[in-house]
Amino acid sequence: MEIVRYKRDVWGDEVILGVSWDLLWVVAVAILVLLAAHAIFMAALAKKKAKPSPEGKKIHRHDAIDRAFHWIMAACMLALIATGVMPIIGIHFAWLSIHWIAGLLLTFVVVFHIIRASFWQDFKSIWVTPADFAEPFDETRKPGKYSFEQKSLHLAMTVLVLLVIVTGVILFLNIRTPFWERPSVADEAQLGLMFLLHGLATLALVAFTAIHIYFALRPEKIFYTRSMVKGWISEDEMRANHDTSKWKVKD
Repeated sequence: MEIVRYKRDVWGDEVILGVSWDLLWVVAVAILVLLAAHAIFMAALAKKKAKPSPEGKKIHRHDAIDRAFHWIMAACMLALIATGVMPIIGIHFAWLSIHWIAGLLLTFVVVFHIIRASFWQDFKSIWVTPADFAEPFDETRKPGKYSFEQKSLHLAMTVLVLLVIVTGVILFLNIRTPFWERPSVADEAQLGLMFLLHGLATLALVAFTAIHIYFALRPEKIFYTRSMVKGWISEDEMRANHDTSKWKVKD
């Protein structure tokens, strides 16, 4: 099975065409197997213990603007994945305009989020530190606002989204749009490299998006999903899952 597809340019030289989409099926099967194995493993290790109550005092976790960013970004990501992947599996439709419009919207909200996170939020609270690596192996260590798993997923998604945006913008400049005609391709090798990086980032985003959705729907994590809708978790849920000395809650 090949990873990279090649073609001959107008001069007869072999250049990169893009990623081999055979990898899509490898990623899909691997993710399904890994998530199913995790679900079985967690079910086997499940301990009967009282679940933190969602009742009682509400602890603010996410501002409305951050919840809006999350769901707009989620919609953009799902639209990009769908329009990028569906034609590959044989579902043909006029996907290109939807794809680049979703890509531009994603770029806008990500730039907005970076600015907001840098100046108006606790930027360091979401980044992985060396001390966080001991957290999954020590049940007595509770995280601050974000767990090691949440921080790690955020870091992976940040790198992949930035990669898909940068390569996507370069590719966008090489297609016909309502703003300009399609330019002539000056360097097919460079364009092919952008297609390759864009495709690899897409495959990784398919995997990490599936992982994110899976954990967001797990019973013991569902209160985090509720907080991304309503903005709060209960005080009981906070004390059961977080170190209150590490998370200074906003009033």
